[in-house]
Amino acid sequence: MLALVFDGEAALRNNYSAPKVGEDEALVGVRTAGVCSTDLEMLKGYMNFRGVLGHEFVGHVVEGPKGWQGKRVVAEINCVCGRCRMCKSGLSNHCPNRTVIGIDGRDGGFAEYVSLPVGNLHEVPAAISDAEAVFVEPLAAAFQIVRQVRFAPSDRVVVLGDGRLGQLIVRVLRLHVSELVLVGKHPSKMEAAQKVGAKTVALADFRPCAGADVVVDATGSPSGLELAMRAVRPRGTIVLKSTYAGEGACNLAPVVIGEITIVGSRCGPFADAIDALADRRVDVSGLVSERFALCEAVCALRTANKPDSIKVLIDVQC
Repeated sequence: MLALVFDGEAALRNNYSAPKVGEDEALVGVRTAGVCSTDLEMLKGYMNFRGVLGHEFVGHVVEGPKGWQGKRVVAEINCVCGRCRMCKSGLSNHCPNRTVIGIDGRDGGFAEYVSLPVGNLHEVPAAISDAEAVFVEPLAAAFQIVRQVRFAPSDRVVVLGDGRLGQLIVRVLRLHVSELVLVGKHPSKMEAAQKVGAKTVALADFRPCAGADVVVDATGSPSGLELAMRAVRPRGTIVLKSTYAGEGACNLAPVVIGEITIVGSRCGPFADAIDALADRRVDVSGLVSERFALCEAVCALRTANKPDSIKVLIDVQC
C-alpha cells in the first residue's frame, strides 16, 4: 500500500506492507487525514518514532466485526491494554503499556489502510463531512480543557498560540467564557479566531499583566510557559497543551510565589467533539488551508510547516 513513512531522517512516500489485523481489531481504509503540529515535531525527533505518521483521520471499516463493517469512523489514538491499574481506574489514556497511533509504537493514518483496536472506533454521523471529521481528535483535546478546569462565565482567559490547536481551543472556550483573548503572530490566523468571537492581540503587542484567571499555552514552544506565568493572576491556572522536540528550561519560582496551578492536558472526549461538530456548536469550516493527495504527502508536510498554514489535509481515497 502507499504510505508516508518516517525513517528517522526524512518522511518518504513508500510502498509499505499493508497492516495485519490482530484480535479485536479492525482494518480501516483511510479517506482523509490531517497534518498536526505533533507530526511536524516527530520529524525533529519527538518520541523517536519510526513508521507511518498521522493520527488525525477519518476512514471506513473494511475488515472487522460485522457490526462495524462499512461504517465511517474516527479513532482514539491511545491503544491500551485494558488490564493495568490505569485502565481499570478509568484512566486508560495513561496506560503504561499503550501504543499511540502514528506517535509511539504503532503505524498511523498517512496510509491507505491502518489497523486499530475496535474499542478505539467512533462512528461519524452523516451530518459531519470527512473534512470536518478529521478535526475530531484535536477538537477532543480542546474539550479536555473544560473537563479539567472549571470555568466561570466571567473568567478572563488567554490562549497563547494561533495555530491548529489554538484555533480549536478558542472555539471550545468561547462556549464557556465571555472574555477570551488569543495571542498570536499571524494576521490571517488571528482573523480566523476573531470570526468565532475571540479578541486577538499580536504577540509583539501583548503586555502580560498577571491578570488572567486561566492561560492556555498552545504555542508549541518552550517559551510558552514563561509567557503564561507572566500572564496569569496569583492562584490562577495555566493549562499546558504544547508538545515539542527537545527540552525547555524556565524559572518556576513564579509558580510557587503566585501559588499557580499548572494543568497538563492531552487527549480528550471524542463524543463531545463529535456532538459539537454535528450540532454546529463548533465550526471548523474555515480552518482548512490546503489539500493534497497521498502521493503528495511530502509536499503536504512542507506546506503545513509554513507560518500562515492552519490545517492541511491529505486525501487518501478521493
